[in-house]
Amino acid sequence: MTRQVLTPGPDHPITVEPGKTRVVARVGDTVVADTTSALVLREASYPPVHYIPLGDVDPDLLRPSTTETYCPFKGEASYYHLALPDRELTDAVWTYRTPYDAVRDIAGHVAFYPDRVAVTEE
Repeated sequence: MTRQVLTPGPDHPITVEPGKTRVVARVGDTVVADTTSALVLREASYPPVHYIPLGDVDPDLLRPSTTETYCPFKGEASYYHLALPDRELTDAVWTYRTPYDAVRDIAGHVAFYPDRVAVTEE
């Protein structure tokens, strides 16, 4: 199957910038990730998304998922479940392992669904 590849532009801008603060991802009292090296991706009219280096995520909480999705601006996304002491959050984390050139800086980073994981700047 051929995938449509779109380039960000005036009608659909995307920027990726280094974060300026410490970023912590939590589920309740459990710290999932803690970093001072987050990237902030701003895409069109969507809320900004913090992309956190995979190395700053607690590896004991990540379980690979078979879920994959596609974004014509960023590429193929794959997912992780979060295995918490009291439950598992299905597909709560996503990553673009080989993102398109326009957003290549997010390779090696993950993002969290805000309705499942609280990501705060501290």
